[in-house]
Order: sequence, then structure tokens, then C-alpha cells
Amino acid sequence: RRCHRQGDKAFWALRNVSFTVHQGESVGVIGPNGAGKSTLLQVLAGIITPSEGWVDVDGHISSLLTLGVGFDADLSGTDNIRLAGAFMGLDHSLVEEKLPGIVAYADLGEFIDAPIKTYSSGMRARLGFAIATSVEPDILILDEVLSTGDAAFRAKSKQRVGELVHEAKAIVLVTHDMNW
Repeated sequence: RRCHRQGDKAFWALRNVSFTVHQGESVGVIGPNGAGKSTLLQVLAGIITPSEGWVDVDGHISSLLTLGVGFDADLSGTDNIRLAGAFMGLDHSLVEEKLPGIVAYADLGEFIDAPIKTYSSGMRARLGFAIATSVEPDILILDEVLSTGDAAFRAKSKQRVGELVHEAKAIVLVTHDMNW
């Protein structure tokens, strides 16, 4: 994806990138700021269309990249779960069925009924992660979200990612945590 020109030289956030992720595999993308990690995830999630080349995805993608954008700050956490479900094309009855589990996993207590604008970034990440992993995606895309929140939630989310891998899901993760 060409970002802009600097004089006579074009700047490419990504160029000549090629990889395959199979069912049950996870890929960690690591690099310095400005290396194109988040751009890569946005291309995989369909948020950005490549200027050249192509992306071939076989399966349902769930991404916190799109969920964070889709949150309505004036709606409660519960209503944002419903909204996110609609954005993901899920049937309303399925969202209602999954709602109690998402609420329990996010573990936001009474804040689940408060407007999202009152949430900390960690609370938003918890809710987004709970939604993204509740739909049992074929491919899960995560961008540094697991560094947010307290130690207990980080451990819980790492365990959930492990479960998704064992369920033969594919995961693409951007992180600065080499332990991942």
C-alpha cells in the first residue's frame, strides 16, 4: 500500500509481502513502529484495499480492528455487543444467545450498562476481545490488544487464544511481547 510521496520517492507501508497461514497456525508479526504491522492487519481485515497485489482469505475473520471502530460511545456495553453482532452480520437471535457469555467474559460488572464513553481503554479492549472471540472465527486478527488490561485479563485472553489455536483456528497477532 503506497502511503505518500516524499519528493521523487514513493513510500510503501507494505511491499512484496507474502505469507500463508493455515488452519491451526498462529503468526506473530513483530517490528518497530512504522514497519507496517498495523497496515498489514488492516489489509487482512479488509479495512484497507491493497494498491497492488492481492489477499486471499478462506474463512470468517474476526478482528478487534473493526470492532473498536464500530463501538458507539453513547451506547452501553450491552448495546454495543448487539451493534457489533449486527456489523458482523450475525442473526439477532444468535447475538442474544451469546450475550450472557460475552458479558461474563468481559467481566465489566455494572459498567456493562454504562455508555462506552465512560470506559477506560482496557475496558474497551476487554469488551472487544470478548465479542471478537465469541463468534468462533476461522481467522482471528489481534493488534496489541492483549497488552491492555490487568494481569488477570491478559492471562485469561492468552488462554482463550490458545483455545482458538487448539480448535484449529488461524491467528495473526501483532505484539511487542516476545513471549507470545
